[in-house]
Amino acid sequence: MPLLIGDVFRNAARARPGRVAAVHGSAALTFGDLDRRANRVARALRRHGVDRHDRVAVWAPTTLDVIPPFAALAKLGAAFAPLNAALTTEEAVEMATSARPALLLVDRDRAEAGATVGARLGITSIDLDHLDADAADEPDGDIEVAVEETDTHVVFFTSGTSGRSKGVVLSHRTNHLRSHPGALLEPRGAMVCPYPLFHMGAWTIALQQWQARATVVFPPSTTGESIAVAVAEHGATRLNAVPALWRRVLDHLADPAGPDDLLASLRFADTGTSSTPIDLLHAIAAAAPHAQVRVFYGSTEAGSVATLDQDDIEAKPGSCGLPGPSTEVRIDDTGELLVRGPLVFERYDDPAATAAAFTDDWYRTGDLADIDDDGYLSIVGRVNDMIRTGGEAVVPAEVETVLGDHPAVAEVAVVGLADPDWGEIVCAVIVAAGVTDDADLDLAEIRAHCAGRLAPHKHPRRIEVVTTIPRTPATGQVQRGLLVESIMSAEARP
Repeated sequence: MPLLIGDVFRNAARARPGRVAAVHGSAALTFGDLDRRANRVARALRRHGVDRHDRVAVWAPTTLDVIPPFAALAKLGAAFAPLNAALTTEEAVEMATSARPALLLVDRDRAEAGATVGARLGITSIDLDHLDADAADEPDGDIEVAVEETDTHVVFFTSGTSGRSKGVVLSHRTNHLRSHPGALLEPRGAMVCPYPLFHMGAWTIALQQWQARATVVFPPSTTGESIAVAVAEHGATRLNAVPALWRRVLDHLADPAGPDDLLASLRFADTGTSSTPIDLLHAIAAAAPHAQVRVFYGSTEAGSVATLDQDDIEAKPGSCGLPGPSTEVRIDDTGELLVRGPLVFERYDDPAATAAAFTDDWYRTGDLADIDDDGYLSIVGRVNDMIRTGGEAVVPAEVETVLGDHPAVAEVAVVGLADPDWGEIVCAVIVAAGVTDDADLDLAEIRAHCAGRLAPHKHPRRIEVVTTIPRTPATGQVQRGLLVESIMSAEARP
C-alpha cells in the first residue's frame, strides 16, 4: 500500500469517529466530522478548479477551519502551502509566488488582503467561510483520487539569512514516515502544540497524534498561562515547545498566586533547537515531575535528526543527542553536518537552491557540528555565520548562548563588523530585558560576563542596544545581514 496522508484521516474516522481529533480554545473537531468535512471541501475545491498536482496557498492564523482543507487537499493529491499569518501583503505575495499556487485560501480577516494577493498572482482568493458554505451541499462520502505516495503533500516555506523564501517540498511518503507512531498503537493521550499552523512542527505533531488516533490541542494563545492551562484542562501527556515558550510557561508557574501543578499530567516534555541550556532543562524537569524531558534537533528539510533523552542531559550538556534510527549523519571537511535518509525532503521549488543543498544524496544542513566518541551530536554554529577576527574563528551561536543568560539581556544576536585591525570584530546586538540600569549593558560588563566562559577572542568588542532584532518571516531566523547593514548605515549618517 502507498503511504498516503489522506488515509490517516480515513483510518482514524473509521476506527474512532467520535474521538476528538483537534481542539483550539473552545472549538473541537472529531475524527468523524473532520473526515466528512474534508470530503465535502475536497469536492468544493475541485469545483473551483483544484486538481491533483495543483498547489493551494493558505493564509490564515491557527484555527480549526484550516484542518479540513489540509485533509481535503491530501485526498485530492493537491499540495497544501501555508503562509505565515503575520505576513504583510507584499511578503505574502513574495512567498506565495515561489509556490505557484492555483488558489489562495484566507480567513475572514484577510479577505481584502487576500483579494489583493490573488490579483497579483493571477489566481482566485476564497475565504474559508465561503469555502465551507460552498462545501455544505456536497456529499460527505469518501472521495477517490489516484494519489501516489510520491505526490507533493505540502510546501513549507523556509529561508536563510537573506530572508528570501524557499518552498520545501515534502511528499506524502516523507510526511507519513515523519509522523508514524510505530507498529503498535499504544495509549498516547492528548498533546499540546503551541506552534502556529504555518509551521512544519505544528503539522508534524498533529499528524503524529492523528496517526495514533489521539488528540492535538492548539492553545488559544502562546502565553505561558494559556499553554499551561491547556495541558491541565485536557490532561495532556505531551507538550513540545521551543525554549522561549517553555520559559513563558515556567514564569507563569512561578507566580505564587497561581497553581503549581498544571503540568502534572505530562509524560513527555519536549523542547528543541540545537543547544538547550541545561538550567532550562532542569527547570522543565522540576515543573513536570512525571515527564521525560527530551531535546530534539531537526529542520523543515531534514525532519527529526537527533534526540537527547533525559538520562543523557547531565552526561552530554549542550548536545542534541543521538541520530534517529532512520537518519544517517556525517560531518564534512569544513565541519558542516550532512544528513540523509527517508525523512529528508524531496527538493526546494528552486532548482538552483536544491542543487546547492545536496552533495550526492546528502542534505547539507548549513549547521556546523561535532560528533563525540559516543556518537552524540552537538551543533556549534552556522556555516555562513562564522566571524573571522584576528585570524580566529567565532561562531555567533556560541556567544549568543553565553550572553543570553545575562539578566539584562532579553534577546541577542551576534554579528561580525568589518574592522581595519581585526578584519572583523564581534558585535553583540541586544534587546534589553525590561527596565534595566544602563550600566548592566555596558560593554565592560558584557565582556566580564563572558570571562571564564568564552575565549577572549570571542568576547564582544562592541554592543548595540536595539528594540527589535530582524528575523525571517518564514522561520524566525536572525537576519544578520540586515543587522550589519543597519549598523553600518547608522554610522554613515552625518
